[in-house]
Amino acid sequence: MYAVIKTGGKQYRVAADQKIQIEKLAGQAGDQIEFTDVLMVANGDAIDIGAPFVSGATVVGEIASQDRGPHIIIFKKRRRKHFRRRNGHRQDLTTVAIREILLGGAKPAKKAAAKPETETKAKAKADKPVTPAPVEAKSEAKPKKVAKPPKPKATGKDKE
Repeated sequence: MYAVIKTGGKQYRVAADQKIQIEKLAGQAGDQIEFTDVLMVANGDAIDIGAPFVSGATVVGEIASQDRGPHIIIFKKRRRKHFRRRNGHRQDLTTVAIREILLGGAKPAKKAAAKPETETKAKAKADKPVTPAPVEAKSEAKPKKVAKPPKPKATGKDKE
């Protein structure tokens, strides 16, 4: 089963458990994203083509990382005119892991369980007793440092 989705002004052919790099999307690694602009869905021999989108079809993915593309050099030159321009560009990209393709308005499954490391850290925090931090009384004022007066400069008259 695969689908064709539209995002970032481009079209992508996606299938479950596939990673794709697309134009930057807002979000952090681990966030779930739904693509509702599905142009076509193929399930075995059955092909459903939208006009322009397939109604009730959704592709669910998870942001794997926020990356940057390769550094591209833009160089312009006009010969014999003493004109040269050199610029560079790196495109912001998002790597998305496609989780599932849903049809008929089905809702996506809940987000996968938290990573095991995160669960152990959360349990460790829950096991520790919470003790409030000591609060200093405001009546105890800290002594302020007083600047010493500058020493007078030695002049020729002081030596006599």
